[in-house]
Amino acid sequence: MARPSLPPEALKILMSQIALGDRSAFRQLYDACAPSLLGVALRILNKRDEAEDVVQEVFVSVWKLAGGYEAAASQPMTWLTAIVRNRCLDALRRGNRRPTVALDDDEDHHTEIPDERPDPLGLLEQSINALQLSACMGELPGNQRQCLALAYYHGLSHSEMAERLGSPLGSVKAWIRRGLDRLKRCLATVEAGA
Repeated sequence: MARPSLPPEALKILMSQIALGDRSAFRQLYDACAPSLLGVALRILNKRDEAEDVVQEVFVSVWKLAGGYEAAASQPMTWLTAIVRNRCLDALRRGNRRPTVALDDDEDHHTEIPDERPDPLGLLEQSINALQLSACMGELPGNQRQCLALAYYHGLSHSEMAERLGSPLGSVKAWIRRGLDRLKRCLATVEAGA
């Protein structure tokens, strides 16, 4: 299984923000997951350009269909990896392979694939991001934090949350919307101060 640079809980929150049209969340999801997903595509297709095309297509689909992601069904990275694998297999079945071009004798026959794993500085940055997300979640009022946790950590629907909390459905929806807005503002403030 490919490993993203953010924990599953953070990816779930990003998916919910993307469903609301948040471009910054989309960029964060891309930065966190694209290298691992490219590795999956490369292992299946064995051609970097085709693998990059598949990953790009998958992220276009994610932008359009993020609202269809169900946290209760799978973790975000599991969902994304399955989409990449399916697209790669579809490409192989269609025979959508470009003809191989023969290399001249004087050309280098070895192409190195750069190591896209985060360096120590990148790992530190990922840890800081996770701490910032945790701190921002801690600043939310209890009802908003609880609804976000139930939605994105436990995969409950709005109606399931309302039933579990014994609260009106409209209140639950408002708490989630306000919680996401506050979380977004908090993360933007932290990012601007960095």
